[in-house]
Amino acid sequence: MQNQQQHLAEQSWNQSILSVEVQVPEARLWQYDAPAIVLGRSQHALLTADPALSRAGIDIVLRHAGGGAVLVGPWMLSASVVLPASHRLVTPSTAKSYQWIGDLYASVLAAAGVETHVLTPEEAHAWKLENRASPVEWACFGGLSPGELVVDGRKIVGFAQVRKRNGILLVAGILLTDPDWPMLCHAMGKPAEDAAALARCTVSCAELLGRELPVEKLANSLASALDEAIHAA
Repeated sequence: MQNQQQHLAEQSWNQSILSVEVQVPEARLWQYDAPAIVLGRSQHALLTADPALSRAGIDIVLRHAGGGAVLVGPWMLSASVVLPASHRLVTPSTAKSYQWIGDLYASVLAAAGVETHVLTPEEAHAWKLENRASPVEWACFGGLSPGELVVDGRKIVGFAQVRKRNGILLVAGILLTDPDWPMLCHAMGKPAEDAAALARCTVSCAELLGRELPVEKLANSLASALDEAIHAA
């Protein structure tokens, strides 16, 4: 697990790992001592279009995966999983490619006392139909996609991916404690109401358990489960 210049090291690793053909599957976990905003591929132009964003007093990092802005920090445990294009866990369907990792995360969290639900493609589609006017889908945790984990409809684990001929990269983030949503909204120039909306549509492990999880123990369990899954025959 990486702990120094985490958000920069993470995105550098994610980008470099797909710059050549992936020969073997690999997984890495990431923790963050300080907050940073990671912008999805479709949001890169915001960094130059909105000068206030670069002056917000928080690191801004660009990622090549899709999805909305992610506020990383001490409240999140992230993972990067890279697979060869021919790997048995890679499916033609982008949505279905999350199923195995969603099930894995649900199992690891259940063992830690956090019961979650893995969204089916049908459930995620129904949510999008019901929330077409959602004001917070600009944030990764403001929307729902197939395979992601929820508790009573509130998101606790989010996924994104990059698919190239060289291989497939899956990235995931667990909310360990409540994120600083006002910080994210202020930096992105969004109204205070969006922070309240993000708090309502998300939930953390600490909120569910009434205490903080031992992060190192959870990380070790997740690393072992990922390693077993991606290297299984």
